[in-house]
Amino acid sequence: MEAEKKLERMRELHRQLKEAARAYYQENSEIMSNFEYDALYDELLELEKETGIVLANSPTVKVGYEIVSELPKEAHIAPMLSLDKTKDREALADWLQGREGLLSWKLDGLTNVLTYREGALVKALTRGNGEIGEIITNNAKVYKNVPLSIPYKGELVVRGEAVITYSEFERINGEIAETEAKYKNPRNLCSGTVRQLNNEITAQRNVLFFACTLVSMEPELSLATRKEQADFLASQGLTCVEACLVTPGTVAETVGEMEQRLPGNDFPSDGLVLTFNDIAFAESLGRTAKFPRDSIAFKWADETAETELLEIEWSASRTGLINPVAIFAPVELEGTTVSRASIHNVSIMEGLSLGIGDTVEVYKANMIIPQIAANLTGSGTAKPPEYCPVCGEPTTLKEENEVKALYCMNPECPAKKVKSIAHFVGRDAMNIEGLSEATIEKLLNEKLIARAADLFRLSGHREKIVAMEGFGERSYQKLLSSVESARTVSPARFLYSLGVPGIGLSTAKLVCRAFDEEIERVMNAKPEELVAIEGIGEVTAEAFAAYFAEEKNRQEAEELLSFLTLERPVAAAGELPLAGKTYVITGKVFHFSGRPELKAYIEERGGKVTGSVTAKTDYLINNDAASQSSKNKTAKELGVAVITEEEFLEMLGGKEE
Repeated sequence: MEAEKKLERMRELHRQLKEAARAYYQENSEIMSNFEYDALYDELLELEKETGIVLANSPTVKVGYEIVSELPKEAHIAPMLSLDKTKDREALADWLQGREGLLSWKLDGLTNVLTYREGALVKALTRGNGEIGEIITNNAKVYKNVPLSIPYKGELVVRGEAVITYSEFERINGEIAETEAKYKNPRNLCSGTVRQLNNEITAQRNVLFFACTLVSMEPELSLATRKEQADFLASQGLTCVEACLVTPGTVAETVGEMEQRLPGNDFPSDGLVLTFNDIAFAESLGRTAKFPRDSIAFKWADETAETELLEIEWSASRTGLINPVAIFAPVELEGTTVSRASIHNVSIMEGLSLGIGDTVEVYKANMIIPQIAANLTGSGTAKPPEYCPVCGEPTTLKEENEVKALYCMNPECPAKKVKSIAHFVGRDAMNIEGLSEATIEKLLNEKLIARAADLFRLSGHREKIVAMEGFGERSYQKLLSSVESARTVSPARFLYSLGVPGIGLSTAKLVCRAFDEEIERVMNAKPEELVAIEGIGEVTAEAFAAYFAEEKNRQEAEELLSFLTLERPVAAAGELPLAGKTYVITGKVFHFSGRPELKAYIEERGGKVTGSVTAKTDYLINNDAASQSSKNKTAKELGVAVITEEEFLEMLGGKEE
């Protein structure tokens, strides 16, 4: 791999790993399994070793992401680092270096840090971003097993995991009628429960806290080993995570024994933690930028199953992209039966050397999404279809950035129409409710619509729509009302609704703002004008101009505009007061419903909002201007003004209502 390609791959790995970590730590969801995350992480680590380059904010050197809840925040007394990991149980023996270790369950919950002072629980923090946590003291006080008072009268700081057991998880989900509203797994439920603003809800969910590490104590007691520390914590009434002493000769066998017990555990665990028992030796090892050297995590592999590949189904999209989907003999994974998995693109299909009849190994990413882990046969006989499976027109194989993808080039392909109209009515576009892909397909099949503009003519087809399966007068009236509401829309949402290549909602806002929200100027924009807009590259600019240069696209846009009233943002009519200014927002806000509303408020007035404080930042908005948060510290180091929300609004002469 050439140096440039390696660097590009590293950037892509950064993006994927950060997206996964943000979803896991901030949104309490999972978009990839540990299996996938570990593989990508190891690939990035290897590329960094090969190139000698570590990009800014690399997942291999920075722990965690910005916390986004409205809970108060506070810095940890010591950074909370991730653990280095292995899936090789034999490697654990070498890691011990001939010493005694303590092996415990790696619980899959939410990390908490509890502080006791003068025998009373005075503070509880979440892990947060590793440096700053959310204060959840009121919630921790109603955990099922946390003592509010302990015998030790000094200051004691202990780290552990808050978890919800499988049985409690099943009980809570059993009380929720709607399938889509049920919680995906115990960790997601626990994370949401621990961070409740109302601790009455927390109390109802029987959260357990398992102490894992004694972080600090003052005055110190003479405790020479981790085992002695655990015994001391237990003597204070804390429930400690189960742990046992091991040696290089017994560690692999003990791991095997614990693995056998895993299915019978009522608490969620995604592996084990091995730490040196001797505290003095452990502390002498120090730490790397990413990991402490005194502990290592052993991760369980994802549950996999072997099965036969029966078919490859090809699924078309609004852009003409046709993705392969593997259909295999049904297998049981993570408690459910699965029989299909997305393959994403032709390159992945070829990389797996797939062929009908092959024996493949499958697993469930995030314990939800079926994926193919490996092909044990590797016949490589599967080929992309020469004709679109929906319209029957010839397909084209394209390669971009070494990724092969299959496309249908027929502009009238029914699949394109369904997906294109579904995009048009989406929440961030025209926001027309009641139009699922299935409903759009019915309307197309009944020839009640042929393109997006026909949605504004549905009032002329009342009898036919009311008679459609799954419809009725009430559904028809709701749909009509939603269509009518969509007739007034901002230029940016309209532009985004068209599905112009490379134009997301944020980019659409940038473009519309640059042309004073005048849609005719936007549609006539030349590539050189677009490139002059910060954030628009040459490829996007060329694709944008080419889209509106095509007569069919232009006519469809103008037809849609004949049904719409474009509502210009508040400050668009005159000079934008925040033009050229860059802001970062952190902490609570009081004059807006949340930070997203404040962000939109700034953008409507010409300003730009970013997630990180840099030398290009003009203002950091933080109502706690004296905070010692990492953003405040960076702002002070760079000479960036830290202002409160009140000061920001005063600069604008007050908030318009």
